[in-house]
Amino acid sequence: MEFSRFELLVGDNISKIKALKVLIIGVGGVGGYVVESLARCGVENITIVDSDTVDITNINRQLIAFHSNLGQKKVDVLKRRILDINKDCLVDTFDIFYTEENKDIIFNKEYDFIIDCCDTIKSKEILIREAIKRNIRIISSMGAGFKLDPTKIKIEKLKNTSYDKIAKILRYNLKDLKEGLEIPVVFSTETTEKKGKIIASNSFIPAIFGLYITSYIINKTLEDL
Repeated sequence: MEFSRFELLVGDNISKIKALKVLIIGVGGVGGYVVESLARCGVENITIVDSDTVDITNINRQLIAFHSNLGQKKVDVLKRRILDINKDCLVDTFDIFYTEENKDIIFNKEYDFIIDCCDTIKSKEILIREAIKRNIRIISSMGAGFKLDPTKIKIEKLKNTSYDKIAKILRYNLKDLKEGLEIPVVFSTETTEKKGKIIASNSFIPAIFGLYITSYIINKTLEDL
């Protein structure tokens, strides 16, 4: 069976993992690895949200990016990939950029976890507030760009982050919402002097961010049993 090796690790708890309903917003460098690793853990209900198409600049770091699918919608490419891994997975796709105006169409079903891999800080803030309002567990990815050292990656509460500009802005924007400062985030404490409008990145740091997130979700699910 596809997931027999994982079942050896988690035993009968595999049924709880398969039953998870997970929403992932942003399926690029970090989010793509979250989605695939969840699918390879047997998760059978995944909703993905992203408005982008596969671009040639994605090839160096995004799991779904190949020369053969340039220009295709990321959610469509990723759905095909998920179903090729986990044929029993129910995959809902939203080809939209998440905003305050369209957020309600995504929440037409229940979720056990929300994973924030949004590209913009405003979308992150809206999503965090919505998750707290709806009492849904959320984990958020901070900045994976301009990083080279995987040993600096960790998961902490947002209020305890350091050396991350996205986290700093989010802490300020969410200062009126105590629960928002308590959410878990994956981030890096690596410092860098590199700057630029175009975010430099690589194949391994976003991947590790994504795998950390999946590890968090699986372990939290096992803790709840």
